[in-house]
Amino acid sequence: MRFTLAGTIALALTAALGLVGCGLAGTAAGTAAGAASEAQQAQQAKQIEDRAQQQVQDALKQDANRRTQAEKDAQ
Repeated sequence: MRFTLAGTIALALTAALGLVGCGLAGTAAGTAAGAASEAQQAQQAKQIEDRAQQQVQDALKQDANRRTQAEKDAQ
């Protein structure tokens, strides 16, 4: 399966933002146990966001490498 750069970026950002929103939605209603759980969810969301950002960077780098190689091949 081939992904476009824009599709990859959109998918990564959608996943990251959706999960970050879930972690923050119930912050005000948490008890001590709930707050600990929410802190854990926020940490997991941050990790997911970091991975998504890394995937975006990797996709951009891969796209640049493909363009560079295509330009070399065209010469």
